[in-house]
Amino acid sequence: MTSKLMKMIIMGPPGSGKGTISSRIVRDFGLKYIACGDLLRHEIEAKTVIGLKAKQFIDHGNLVPDEVTTGLIQNELKSKYFSCSWLLDGFPRTVKQADSLTKIVTIDTAINLDVPEEEILTRLTGRMVHIASGRIYHNTYNPPKRAGLDDVTGEKLVVRNDDEPDVVKKRLKSYYEQTAPVLNYYRNRNLLIEFQGTRSDEIYPRVKKYLQQLFESRHN
Repeated sequence: MTSKLMKMIIMGPPGSGKGTISSRIVRDFGLKYIACGDLLRHEIEAKTVIGLKAKQFIDHGNLVPDEVTTGLIQNELKSKYFSCSWLLDGFPRTVKQADSLTKIVTIDTAINLDVPEEEILTRLTGRMVHIASGRIYHNTYNPPKRAGLDDVTGEKLVVRNDDEPDVVKKRLKSYYEQTAPVLNYYRNRNLLIEFQGTRSDEIYPRVKKYLQQLFESRHN
């Protein structure tokens, strides 16, 4: 049996469960996880030039421009992830980004999570966070013991700017408008596989079965 490096993309709107599905893929298949959002947040926290540019767009519910994210991702892939298998989350979001990625790496598959918009709105607009610890609560799925207060410290929970209802709706609109062509980009190259559902526990078994078959076919 010969081993082949696997390069995969996972897509889906904000709140679609990409983080949960991705963590299970990484756990079960031994991939490195590359999250564009985490990379951008690191740049924002460090107050780099890229970070300051990105923050202006994120705070207003817009996608970060191509030139910002493309440069960041290309540098990461070339410097840290050239010789390993990985799962890329949050990139590409435009056809231009997809083209730039194709020029430097061969993608094996693109996974898309198709979750109904009403489910996503329920998930995202109910989130609250304890800033100091990062603990996340949800009005419906994981409510605090006392409304609006952290279970451990009793400190006030806050709704992040990008979880406000109006911002969430704007983010989703931007996502669907800009990302639909990317789905077609990978669909036309026979690389796209889509999974529909409302719960990660419902979706992941099908994702796992597909990837097991893909790994077996590519590693023989």
